[in-house]
Amino acid sequence: MDSAQLHLASSSPRRRSILRSLGIEFTQAGVCVDESCQRDEIITDIPMRLAIKKVRAVKRKDSCQLPILAADTLVIIGDQVCGKPKSKDDALSMLSKLSGRSHIVITAVALQVGEQIFSSKSSTEVRFRHISEDEAAAYWLSGEPIGKAGAYAIQGLGGVFVESIRGSYSGVVGLPVFETAKLLINAGIRILQQQKL
Repeated sequence: MDSAQLHLASSSPRRRSILRSLGIEFTQAGVCVDESCQRDEIITDIPMRLAIKKVRAVKRKDSCQLPILAADTLVIIGDQVCGKPKSKDDALSMLSKLSGRSHIVITAVALQVGEQIFSSKSSTEVRFRHISEDEAAAYWLSGEPIGKAGAYAIQGLGGVFVESIRGSYSGVVGLPVFETAKLLINAGIRILQQQKL
């Protein structure tokens, strides 16, 4: 795409949709990085480290000349990280932990322009109502928990479990609009250029 303003280092359709809503032309491709936690790492720092790692991986691998945008989302309940479920049992366990409680969703965004990296993050408190075992099992069968941090998608069926939210809805979806727009503007990337009203 000759008119692309940046490269989105993600295969997420949700991130693509949010970025497109900002009126930006971009290329997109997923990037694989080791997402293992480091020893003695502060949990809330993990998403930022991974978002930065993703932009650097694209820059190294592809020698991309466009600015590179990446994000990482993490669900935290208490002092436990709820990543993407590895199995049905893992997803049901996560949903059980989230049931009737509040949790934090942190999404970090990194933007590399040349050799400079700009970054920001959103932190959102989400409270779930009680989820019965039958509901959790039915939700698993929908396929939606697969590949989602915390085993749910707030913008999909998972929204039926959400009692309240305090913070960035788009951050919970996977790309906080306010923080992302601010990074882009500060880096000199124009937004809202391709909007059709």
